[in-house]
Amino acid sequence: MRVWERYRLRLTRKRLRFRAFRKRRELTPVKDRSGQIGRQAILLFSTVRNERPRLPFFLTYYRTLGINHFLIVDNGSDDGTADYLAAQPDVSLWTTRRSYQKARFGVDWMNHLLRRHGTGHWALTVDVDEFLTYPYCDTRPIRALTDWLDSYGVRSFPAMLLDMYPKGPVGARTYAEGQNPFEIADHFDSGNYMISRNPQYGNLWIQGGPRARTYFANAPENAPALNKIPLVKWHRTYTYVNSTHMLLPRGLNQTFDTDGGEMTSGCLMHAKFLSLFPVKVQEEAARREHFGQSREYRAYAADDAASVDFWCPFSEKFINWRQLEILGLISKGSWA
Repeated sequence: MRVWERYRLRLTRKRLRFRAFRKRRELTPVKDRSGQIGRQAILLFSTVRNERPRLPFFLTYYRTLGINHFLIVDNGSDDGTADYLAAQPDVSLWTTRRSYQKARFGVDWMNHLLRRHGTGHWALTVDVDEFLTYPYCDTRPIRALTDWLDSYGVRSFPAMLLDMYPKGPVGARTYAEGQNPFEIADHFDSGNYMISRNPQYGNLWIQGGPRARTYFANAPENAPALNKIPLVKWHRTYTYVNSTHMLLPRGLNQTFDTDGGEMTSGCLMHAKFLSLFPVKVQEEAARREHFGQSREYRAYAADDAASVDFWCPFSEKFINWRQLEILGLISKGSWA
């Protein structure tokens, strides 16, 4: 990379860190239990809005995986989300009614909390419908993964977003609070993915899957990005640039080889497409607080979201992480 390009990326990183510092004023602490965070704690960061039915399973899943503390921003929920989170003994909660879009879709808020509380810790940044799956996750807690990454001096761990969906219409089976969402959304696309490398930031850019073939068949370049780097050994100088798709400094993005997947990697199993989906579509299409004036949600809203059926004859029913490895969607790499 040329000297000027490196300099420009350093300026970008400083600008984004300053934005996050300014945006801290938009966050009001509801329950700040960050004093409980131990030196070796593994942390989870998230922004939520009206996700009350999802929270019990989400917290249970990540507690079982080995997360020690949750740091969450509630963006103006009115369904009891904030009250539920505030009552959890391992959750620190901040609230804001300021614009999600103007905070770069919540990234500014996350960058501030990551710098303030995540420095020196392994930090997992996910949405409430994203569930980290990695090699041996059924027998090894997340600390086994982070200890192995530490032993090799690896600072970031990638995970492709894997859209999960039911067989049949999304709204056909009602999701019950606390239920494992993958009892309903138990299928995924094993192929149909496009991969390219971002020359500026060095990360892979992945698109495809059921949303691309259903909603963006005529413009696949507009399909949502599926590449994420959610797990990072955080340093105060780091910053997310665009959601968790890429970071600065640039070296944190170099988590795959040029073909993608030979280094150790995971998946974020995405439980978006449940019976909760139609209500979320209507709300977010109207708010227009997501990327591109909620272009993705407006595409969903153009059809009957409850009746959409992503299943096709090539859909795979989920079994376990070993199946994902065989299909090339995650990799053990050198982790044995």
